[in-house]
Amino acid sequence: MSGRTRMALSAAAATLMASCALLPLVSPVSWLIQAIFLLSIQTGVGMATRRVPLARPVTVAAQALVALMLLTLTFANKQAILGVIPGPEAFSHFAELLRAGADDVSRYSIPAPLSDGIRLMLIGGVLIIGLAVDTLAVTFRSAAPAGLPLLALYSVAAGLADGAGDWLWFLVAAAGYLMLLLAEGRDRLSQWGRVFGGAPRTPGGDPSDAVAPVRTGRRIGVVALGIALVVPLALPAMNGGLLDAAGTGVGSGSGSGGTISAVNPLVSLRDSLNVDEDREVLSLKTNTDDLSDLYLRIVSLDDFDGTTWQPRKRSIQSVPDQFPTPIGLGPDVRRAQVETTISAADWYAQNWLPMPYPPSGVDINGKWRYEPLGMTVVGDRRQTTRGVTYTVRSLDVQPTAEQLANAGEPPAALKREFTDLPDSLPAVVAKTARQVTEGATSHYEQAVKLQEYFAVTGGFQYDTNVKVGTGRQAIARFLKDKQGFCVHFSFAMAAMARSLDIPARVAVGFAPGTPQGASSVSVGLKDAHAWPELYFEGVGWTRFEPTPTRGSVPSYTVSDSPGSTLPDVTRPSQSASTGPSASPSTSESCAGQKPELCASESPEAAVVPRGDGPRWYVVLAWVLGGAAALLIPLAPLLWRLRTRAVRLGGHGRTEADVSLHTLAVWQELTDIAWDFGISPDDSQTPRKTAARIVRLGRLDPPAAASVHRVADAVEQVLYAPAARPVAGLAEDVRRVLSDLESKVSPMTNLRARLAPRSSVRVVWALSDWWIDVKRRAAAARPTWRRPSTSGQRG
Repeated sequence: MSGRTRMALSAAAATLMASCALLPLVSPVSWLIQAIFLLSIQTGVGMATRRVPLARPVTVAAQALVALMLLTLTFANKQAILGVIPGPEAFSHFAELLRAGADDVSRYSIPAPLSDGIRLMLIGGVLIIGLAVDTLAVTFRSAAPAGLPLLALYSVAAGLADGAGDWLWFLVAAAGYLMLLLAEGRDRLSQWGRVFGGAPRTPGGDPSDAVAPVRTGRRIGVVALGIALVVPLALPAMNGGLLDAAGTGVGSGSGSGGTISAVNPLVSLRDSLNVDEDREVLSLKTNTDDLSDLYLRIVSLDDFDGTTWQPRKRSIQSVPDQFPTPIGLGPDVRRAQVETTISAADWYAQNWLPMPYPPSGVDINGKWRYEPLGMTVVGDRRQTTRGVTYTVRSLDVQPTAEQLANAGEPPAALKREFTDLPDSLPAVVAKTARQVTEGATSHYEQAVKLQEYFAVTGGFQYDTNVKVGTGRQAIARFLKDKQGFCVHFSFAMAAMARSLDIPARVAVGFAPGTPQGASSVSVGLKDAHAWPELYFEGVGWTRFEPTPTRGSVPSYTVSDSPGSTLPDVTRPSQSASTGPSASPSTSESCAGQKPELCASESPEAAVVPRGDGPRWYVVLAWVLGGAAALLIPLAPLLWRLRTRAVRLGGHGRTEADVSLHTLAVWQELTDIAWDFGISPDDSQTPRKTAARIVRLGRLDPPAAASVHRVADAVEQVLYAPAARPVAGLAEDVRRVLSDLESKVSPMTNLRARLAPRSSVRVVWALSDWWIDVKRRAAAARPTWRRPSTSGQRG
């Protein structure tokens, strides 16, 4: 096995070993098998192109192109040309998957489900890191800097993990990097003609020079591993979701100010929907006789941004002693005061405080903040509900059907904000809403018809295992398939209500729990729930229940007239049963899960991707323009680094190779001197040129000896009968470069790097090329001759 082959395999293995740190983040881990297969193909392409051989940039470009085609075949073959050639539709599909993946990352707790978006991010990231490691370690033969992309990959994984980093994965990643360094060391030792490969040292040379590259690699490796140990400690951990047992406060600021970020609370996993154990989350003691309406509301989702429902960014303040009257609630609506004492389980660490709605006050210890519009209480910094006992005073609002039917128009600002819908919402949603509510004479009647359509007459079935896909047609697909759970029902009804100009939002929390005796209730994992809230002027935000077999139907939506599906608006509604609520349905509950709640399926209930973002080609143009803006000023620097690597890296075993390598090293030496202001003089011999460089550059004795050694090697190539190899010429040139850099000012050093004088050779080369092109064109031009008039006569 050649050294390059061994290096390529080691680079791929190091990438995969560092990628193992991502395994705890996602379940299942089948994505790694795909990543191994695709990375193997990418590595094989690099090995093949280096054997041709191709120029280094061409090798990198070929690997990148193959990686893009592999990703296209895996994730966008239906949108691609011939299944592998990406076109506009394929790039649009990639953008949609990445957007969905980013949403999933922010939505789900660890381990997250392996959605297509997350899978693309994982496999694409492994291929990108693998390409970077292969380019640095194999194509450009510098393994030590390849530890930086490996470090980035491991640090991201460790930063997202629950703790500061798993030692097992760190050891695996570190072993991969050390294996790569050892492979490079073995490759260097195996190369003929290297000073550390057994060749005799030149007189006056420093013995430590032979091991300097090895020491440098070891030092970089130690620094990289040290950073890998320290960085995860400073990175924040990605904890669980809204109802998970881990979280951090989202409030900021102190005193009465600050804001609360629009953290998406719909963060649970599909796999947690059907857990068998229904652990107790909260225990309640209340003074109300009607337990069937004792919903515990955590937060309201009022921003439908085209992807999902989430809370807006709101201002927060200190928790007041007495909460203000709920917005829109008029004085003529009947209400009763309810007091509820709630105790959270020791394992239940939730940032948002579950409370009956609307609350009028709360007594709780700890650091909590109040958001007035949603009337929610949220933990400040790292305050959670873990083991907390608190008392909530709330209102049991009891509107009549007549009051709701006669509700006036809401304030213009509120209506504008809470009826906003994305332009990409499928037209079938509004069309279905109009069909279902046909004949209704008020927004209230429309709301009741929507509720009955989902819960009774529409033929919908409650199913926690339903797989409703993401995308622009998600709601339309749910309306067609008619299967889902609380998130699907609440999101769909809220969107349809908005299409009818009814202000709507979605509440997330717990449905009424299981009575445990007089005025005591146990709320379990499977009671997690989501429901729509619609606004009616004079009553305020009003709960509806479209999910079949879940929760309790509000009394103001129950028909009092036989044979009618609507309440009699001329009569007040009868109050709900005062007896204890029935035990939960034997069917799977809305959130048959740990308390991450039924709302976990939010992206699949109402995911409507934005349609107003920039097109893929606009993004691509900006990316290419930005890359050009960065690369053009750095072009001279990159050209010199590439040229220097080629000149000093060449070596061979034949006499011709030795001569070419020696002359290339000499040209690099003179160009380095030129970059630092010592212009070349082709009229002088190599010996006189060397003396001139030493004198003008004021070189130290070791560097001066290096210049003369290179000049002697050049003279031997030019004048000796047979050239013989001289070891260490490349190291001599690097020693001269280091000495010149130490002798000049920082500004001169910067100019020599960013604007090297020797880069004018590119212009000369282009000029020579153009002259050669014109010469060849002139030589290839046909010469037209006049046909001869003489000939043999017959």
